[in-house]
Amino acid sequence: MNRKKYCIANWKMYKSSADAEAFTQELLNQDLSAGKAKLIICPPYTLLNMMNGVLADSGVGLGAENMHFADEGAFTGEISADMLLDQKCEWVILGHSERRHVFAETDELIHQKFIQAQKKGLKPILCIGETITEREANQTREILYRQLASALADINPDTVEDMIVAYEPVWAIGTGRTATPDMAVEAHQDVRSILTELGLNADEIPILYGGSVKPANAKELIDSPGVDGFLIGGASLIADSFYQIFKTFK
Repeated sequence: MNRKKYCIANWKMYKSSADAEAFTQELLNQDLSAGKAKLIICPPYTLLNMMNGVLADSGVGLGAENMHFADEGAFTGEISADMLLDQKCEWVILGHSERRHVFAETDELIHQKFIQAQKKGLKPILCIGETITEREANQTREILYRQLASALADINPDTVEDMIVAYEPVWAIGTGRTATPDMAVEAHQDVRSILTELGLNADEIPILYGGSVKPANAKELIDSPGVDGFLIGGASLIADSFYQIFKTFK
């Protein structure tokens, strides 16, 4: 199965408009045929309108970092799928570890968001992953199964080509620790087998790695069987480091 590769930037709560424009111009001045992956940038909400204009006709996709599950309503500080679509977003990150562990988002809440994204035509980037305590207790597969089974309950199997799963070991995000290629391969194999158990055509679903990816470790990770790309945090904030990672996709 020749699954599409993805190199996705998650900027989190960083960058002013000037920062974002400078980054994007530097990136777009590079040879974007040098890496064989779809580039996507997920900036803060305040930058979506500007980024939509800057990225127009570039081939680089635009995504959001989160969304609410309701169409509209009295949800101060939230943003809806329709608002994201209005800014020409194609993708949305759901279930990021920081949303789960810092903002206490539950499996059920993430499920509701996933259903809403699919209903509205946004492509979900579904994040899953275990904590260091869960890994040391040999619960990695159990945690991944629970997160996937909950998020994907009642979805239409025919829409799997419009979703991405990002495996992000919580213990390797922002800590400088990184899963070894063998650890990444094992986890990605678990994810793919779970997707099959859930009745989906797992061979069609890209599974990305997201845990302290840097130019120094990107090549050995992307060369690992079953790793279809990256969801990148800190290293995506600098145009050159993001581009160097992108170039490892062959």
